[in-house]
Amino acid sequence: MQTRKLGNSNLEVSALGLGCMGMSFGYGPAHDKQEMTALLRSAVECGVTFFDTAEAYGPFANEELLGAALAPFRRQVVIATKFGFKNGKPAEGLDSRPERIREVAEASLQRLNTDYIDLFYQHRVDPNVPIEDVAGTVKDLIHEGKVRHFGLSEAAVQTIRRAHAVQPVTALQSEYSLWTREPESEVLPTLEELGIGFVPFSPLGKGFLTGKIDESATFEGSDIRSILPRFTAEARIANRTLVDLLGRVAEQKRATPAQIALAWLLAQKPWIVPIPGTTKPGRLEENIASTAIELTADDLREIDAAASKITVQGARYTESMEKMTNR
Repeated sequence: MQTRKLGNSNLEVSALGLGCMGMSFGYGPAHDKQEMTALLRSAVECGVTFFDTAEAYGPFANEELLGAALAPFRRQVVIATKFGFKNGKPAEGLDSRPERIREVAEASLQRLNTDYIDLFYQHRVDPNVPIEDVAGTVKDLIHEGKVRHFGLSEAAVQTIRRAHAVQPVTALQSEYSLWTREPESEVLPTLEELGIGFVPFSPLGKGFLTGKIDESATFEGSDIRSILPRFTAEARIANRTLVDLLGRVAEQKRATPAQIALAWLLAQKPWIVPIPGTTKPGRLEENIASTAIELTADDLREIDAAASKITVQGARYTESMEKMTNR
């Protein structure tokens, strides 16, 4: 597995991380702990060193899962977790008060079975707490040795700049893929200017870009996709053209659409580290293999030219969820 550095920081991670949310939360019922423990340890054996979790995933269950599964490898892996929701529950709203950040840090350390958090993200920007106070609190936690790096998620450019002036931001985590390209206009240039790494979540479009989700797929109530406008049957039919594009390139490269989607992201910047999630060993291996796929300048031009003619149908989030992003 190749490695990458997140921006100008000294935080070196595998070129592909593992998003762990779906093991416990977000895409249906939590998966079997023993199976997920085996998957996490298999990821380490395959060279993955970057694992993404949050107190909100469960809540709390995902951190506990990682804490137990990764304990034998703690010094060789990088664990990112997040604060920012009331009681760790997104439905209850945002809470990034300094005292709450400290509470989350202490609780996360316990659940993760560790004495330091490698990367501590603000999960969503809280409009009721100045970002300078948030950055200052994390700065104090870094000085105390409880946290090593500060991150933001779904933050807008001015917020990133204000936070970075107080405590250097190591990474921004936001959605980015061939069907969610909003970061390209302002966010990516700002990150490059400031030397901040970028960690795209949902790099496979919440599974859609794998080509395995068609208009007949159904999602149960605890699966976030059941309420997202981009996952209505009509939107899935309309958005199939993007999967078809990936499929054509995949045929040429003897790869899968998912591998091309990840290779495309990796080719954008050397400081981009996608974190696809999975609960299946075969998918883990497939995703990791994407790091060996080389897309030439001609390949990238061909993909961009074709993608520019495709209009993605459906908003990526519900209206209430969208209000928490890009602040």
